[in-house]
Amino acid sequence: MVLPSSPEHSPATTKLEDFDPNAMGLDNGNLYGLPFTADTAHLIVLGVPWEATVSYHAGTALGPDRVRRASVQIDLYDLDYPNGWRQGIFMPPLADHWLKLNQTARTAADQVMDAAEAGLPPLAADLAAVNQACEAMNQWVYSQTLELLRGGKRVGLVGGDHSVPLGYVRALAELTPEFGILHIDAHADLRQAYQGFTYSHASIMYNLLQLPQVSRLVQVGIRDVCEAEVAQIRQAGDRIVPFYDAHLKENRYGGVSWQSQCQTIVAALPERVYVSFDVDGLDPKLCPHTGTPVPGGLDLGEVFYLLRQVILSGRRIIGFDLSEVGDGEWDGNVGARIIYKLSCLMTA
Repeated sequence: MVLPSSPEHSPATTKLEDFDPNAMGLDNGNLYGLPFTADTAHLIVLGVPWEATVSYHAGTALGPDRVRRASVQIDLYDLDYPNGWRQGIFMPPLADHWLKLNQTARTAADQVMDAAEAGLPPLAADLAAVNQACEAMNQWVYSQTLELLRGGKRVGLVGGDHSVPLGYVRALAELTPEFGILHIDAHADLRQAYQGFTYSHASIMYNLLQLPQVSRLVQVGIRDVCEAEVAQIRQAGDRIVPFYDAHLKENRYGGVSWQSQCQTIVAALPERVYVSFDVDGLDPKLCPHTGTPVPGGLDLGEVFYLLRQVILSGRRIIGFDLSEVGDGEWDGNVGARIIYKLSCLMTA
């Protein structure tokens, strides 16, 4: 596969043997300033600048670029995988086409939501325009990731709102007979066609559960959920296993260690694990510009500890996405650290 390149995206100008991981990071257009290309990298991180159905704060479409720009500030020594950068990590340049289509779809979505707030039915043309644009985005992500996976690459995804990984997980499902999803989020995202949008950010887990290869959904940090979603979780039996933020904190207050709680969470996962990480699952101080911030949440160190336990248990991370990174410098910094940790753990 030949991924696009551009003059400002030319990490090949520094040869691998000349690259100094201890030197100051330089913005060469690639994540972390690494000297890899689409051909030489083992892991491809696709940026998807999309937030057509966002229902609160806008700005997450700019999250992928925020992550890329902030990533050069990250030191490359990782305690779990000290030479993790050597696997080769490459982020293709963002396609302007998707930013433009996102804005067009976003305008139509605003009209749909404005009509709903006024108690009026949405225009069918607006609703159809949004759903068609989201389907096009999903198909692009699907085709890109499927080709990369078939070519032996590992794939990560950074958004954008939480609707973006549907195409990726569809591609994984074609190649993987059974896997589970570790879902870190403030929201359950189990609404069916929220606000009329088939591919709403609030519907991503509902849509992913339509794939029979997804054997279990383990949700961690949930603290903003509606009655219908709770009912769906209960009706799903053991296919959906929730770990509500309130319960996790009550256990901590009662003396149950985070180590013990992580062991319980990990035990619910199958051997192959896809990680879907919405940054609003964290304490909002870490991601203040995320699309739908919610008080409470996890500390970044707690999530990294949980992810580490997944690997130490003998389970394998087969893919990941990071979504809802806001348009802020600090948000990009935190997002870049999450991407690097997931990249290292997936290969360690």
